[in-house]
Formats: sequence, C-alpha cells, structure tokens
Amino acid sequence: MSKRHLAVATLTAIALLAAPFPAYATSGTHAANATSGASTQPLKLRGGLTLHLPIKWAVHRVSPDWIHVVTGSCAKPSGGYGTPGCRGFWVLGPKAIKHGNELFHAYDGTRPFYPATDVQQCPSNGKWGQILGSAKVKGLRQFGPGHKAAYREWRASCVSYANGKVKSRYTQREWYLPKTRILVVDQWSTPGLSAALRNADWN
Repeated sequence: MSKRHLAVATLTAIALLAAPFPAYATSGTHAANATSGASTQPLKLRGGLTLHLPIKWAVHRVSPDWIHVVTGSCAKPSGGYGTPGCRGFWVLGPKAIKHGNELFHAYDGTRPFYPATDVQQCPSNGKWGQILGSAKVKGLRQFGPGHKAAYREWRASCVSYANGKVKSRYTQREWYLPKTRILVVDQWSTPGLSAALRNADWN
C-alpha cells in the first residue's frame, strides 16, 4: 500500500486490525516431533515436495493451504497471517495464493503477497503499520533438484499510524512455484530458510 493511501486507510485499519479474518481461522496445530538422533523434520507438501526443517522449528497448520513455521519467539503461533511479534515464515497453497494480492486478487509474483485491503500490522510491532514497496531483487532460486522458484525481495517499512513516519525497515522474501502452486513468504530474513528450500526433495 502506498503512502498516499495510508491516511485514508488508517481509521479503517484501526477498527479492523483486532478482528480475526475468517479465512485465517485456526483449524488445527501440528508441531512435528523429533525422532531419536534426528536433526531435521520432514514437511510434506503438494506435488511430491518435502522440506527438511530443523527440529526446533514448529509447524502449525493454521488452516487449509496456510502453514505457519515458527522459528523463534511467538505469542500466538496459530494466529492468522500478519499476526505481529511471531518469528517464522509461511508456506502457502492454492487457496491462499488465489487471494494473495492486495484487494484479494490472485497472487502472480508481480506484486508482493499482501492479502488485505487495509494497512496491516508491522511484523515486528503491532503498534505500527506496514508498507510494501518495490522489489529490490528478482530472479530464480534453486528449490530442490530440477526445480527453481521465482524469487523476490520486496522493500518494506514499518510506519506510524498517526503520521506515516518510518519506524523501521525489513525485507519480505518470497519463493513461488507456479506449477506446483506453492508460495513461501518470509518477513524475518529467517536464517537457514534459503538452505532448507534449496535442499528440498521431490518424489
């Protein structure tokens, strides 16, 4: 959302931010258990894709096609997409991708994943809003043997709801597999995530 829309959207955002969005309602939580001596856990996805994630990362199946992988501190690990103060990343399927662009249009990688119409909360601080800008990196990234994902790094800012002043900046990273209809979104520059995706398996 651009700065020129921030003032108009602020009043709506304040009213809506606290309300749960139906599409993100929790349908269940899955925290993978460590096997004896194992350092990774498998996360099996559509199309024969398996990610091998560190044991300490907790996998939460928030709702169909919305998987939240929590990698650090998080007060509400099963909260919906955009819940602030929760370190981790999202693995999204077709239902999420279908409404993943601003105004709930389909996500196609030309604009950042932003399933909302108002100013969303900043990932690191719920008292601020977030603004996503242009892509500073575009290209392809290895996603297991024989597969490459469309990769984007989007500039992002956390801003004051009162006056739009920038409080902090971050990068939203996205890996998109259009044929398999899988999207990975990371707003925390998660250490080890790039390697985990690069070393994925396909069956």
